[in-house]
Amino acid sequence: MRYFFSAGEASGDLHASHVIAALRRLDPGAGIAFLGGDAMAAAAGCEPLIHYRRMAYMGFVDVAAHLPEVLGNLRAARRAIREMRPDRVVLVDYPGFNLKLADYAHSLGIPVDYYIAPKLWAWKEYRLRKLRRVTDRVFSILPFEPAWFGERGLDVTYVGNPSVEEVERALAGMPEAGEFHARH
Repeated sequence: MRYFFSAGEASGDLHASHVIAALRRLDPGAGIAFLGGDAMAAAAGCEPLIHYRRMAYMGFVDVAAHLPEVLGNLRAARRAIREMRPDRVVLVDYPGFNLKLADYAHSLGIPVDYYIAPKLWAWKEYRLRKLRRVTDRVFSILPFEPAWFGERGLDVTYVGNPSVEEVERALAGMPEAGEFHARH
């Protein structure tokens, strides 16, 4: 299968890299293209189409100041999806940008998975209608989200929080980890 991933910042790059590595173990021949960073590149064995450092703009002022670049990134991502015609698009967090990609992929009939559900319970709940319309599967890393989204008509699957495992992996590589665990 062919997959197109989009992660627009460092934590999304890290989390998506684990998904890509798992996909590679299950399907060594999987075709992967992505917007992301170095962790995803290591897992996929190829460079990102756009590095997240050229995408990580948040908030109205930051996005407005970089609007030409943001719009260029969106055009490049849409072109890549159109040309690649992946079997599945996997979007990781970063809702301002990724919901636009979801809408585009959906319009092409490409299934869309959203990993790390947008935090609509905290802000911009109006985006729920669009998320419901343009995604096929939504995965949550916070245990209360499936119930919250479910009450609003969207089926969301809790898959655990990768940050817990990432911290455990980091601590396992530190000689002082035992002492840290004992103190905290």
